[in-house]
Amino acid sequence: MSKSLSIFSALICTIIWGTTFIAQDTGMRVIGPYVFNGVRFFIGFLALIPFYLLLEKKNTYKVVSKNKSKFIYLSILIGLFLFLGTVFQQVALLYTDVANAAFFTIFYVPMVPIIVFFLFKKNIHWSVWPSVILCVIGGYLLTNFHDTTVRLGDTLVIIGAIFWSLHIIFIGKIIEEFDAPILIGLIQTIIVSTCSIILALIFEDFIIKNILDQKVQILYAGILSGGIAFVLQIYAQKNISPAPAAIIFSLEGVFATIAAWIILSQILNINNILGCGFILVGVMISQLLPEINFSKHKQQ
Repeated sequence: MSKSLSIFSALICTIIWGTTFIAQDTGMRVIGPYVFNGVRFFIGFLALIPFYLLLEKKNTYKVVSKNKSKFIYLSILIGLFLFLGTVFQQVALLYTDVANAAFFTIFYVPMVPIIVFFLFKKNIHWSVWPSVILCVIGGYLLTNFHDTTVRLGDTLVIIGAIFWSLHIIFIGKIIEEFDAPILIGLIQTIIVSTCSIILALIFEDFIIKNILDQKVQILYAGILSGGIAFVLQIYAQKNISPAPAAIIFSLEGVFATIAAWIILSQILNINNILGCGFILVGVMISQLLPEINFSKHKQQ
């Protein structure tokens, strides 16, 4: 897969993630966050099965047998990181609005290069740092802090961002060695669904009628976000390292804000528009500057 196709996969993934904030927010009118997550990711798991059977099943043994124990370990780890990231984000939406949730979620942008550096001693291209700053400023401008205070929900989203960071980093690690994105997607979705359903059985009620009342939001968040988007993320990270990938994924804040404006009639003011601009510039810097430097070195 070429880098340009990886970037396209990342952008489609990010559009789905951004618009899914609306489904996540409106989907909890009559069901709790654990039920929503459990059903959503189980539907995502079911949606991926046909793709796995058609595209990957015949090569599974060959890919996984290279280091079966490592594949199992990394797959479970990624599933747990995704579960913790999504559960903190989903619960947070009970206490904060879509714009704030989108902003604090993209705290994984500065977290990813820092964690990569300390865990793996890996140098980061200098262009990442101005991109990180622009993305954080842009995310701030996408919120409306003059109308709100930092609440419990915002704190939960920040905690969740730590696990999103680890998820992005370890997706990069597993896809370097194992070319099985749909299988990885299947494993992580069933782990998230199982863990969420366990919490739902303890803390919430499973009422089929209420679940069916939210079927549109659950299907959107399940099939597109819980299933397809996370596989697109894995495909994308085959040719994009974790730090630049995190910067591209930060566009979900832009798409969440635009979706909230269109669907929920939340006002898009001049600060929000500037915020979108800052993030777009940050993404462009992270992707273009390393390519320019690489071209110069080749010419020399």
